[in-house]
Amino acid sequence: MSVLEQMLAKNKAFVDSTSLIHEQIGSYVGKVPKRNLAVFTCMDTRLVEFLEPALGLRREDAVVIKNAGNSVTGPFEATIRSLVIAIYELGVQEIIVIGHEDCGVAHSSADTVINKMLDRGISPDAIKMIKDELAIWLDTFHHPHDNVRQVVGRIRNNPLIPADVPIHGLIFEPHTGEVSVLVNGY
Repeated sequence: MSVLEQMLAKNKAFVDSTSLIHEQIGSYVGKVPKRNLAVFTCMDTRLVEFLEPALGLRREDAVVIKNAGNSVTGPFEATIRSLVIAIYELGVQEIIVIGHEDCGVAHSSADTVINKMLDRGISPDAIKMIKDELAIWLDTFHHPHDNVRQVVGRIRNNPLIPADVPIHGLIFEPHTGEVSVLVNGY
């Protein structure tokens, strides 16, 4: 059975088992975060079902945005666009940037990724289109703590983000769940 088939079977069992609960208590969950919070973090698998409970966040409490290395690379790239929508359409009033110890992006390099892309059949012409941007992103990220501080600064200095939105920077330990404050946005 493929991964997709396994997930679809689990989904069917999940839906079947929760349908009675939904009938009894209602299934409406709003799209607006109850805590007016956006969390921007890494896509690392060790954070799944661990980061939110470690912070006391439940479903519907916060908008959660993830990408590799919790990176912001431009003034209107995907993360900034998501934060703009979160603020202006969903009422977010506070942003928390959360990096983590032992981040895989800190151990990556543009050359390594490019070689792996070539090995998988990606065209050298396609790589030329992104080579400089890839180097700016991967070859400058070596320390998760520094990255969090830089990302907080990029978001804070973005002209699309209102000055009254506090932006905090935290570092997460993916083995213990401990969180440390690097930037207090207040």
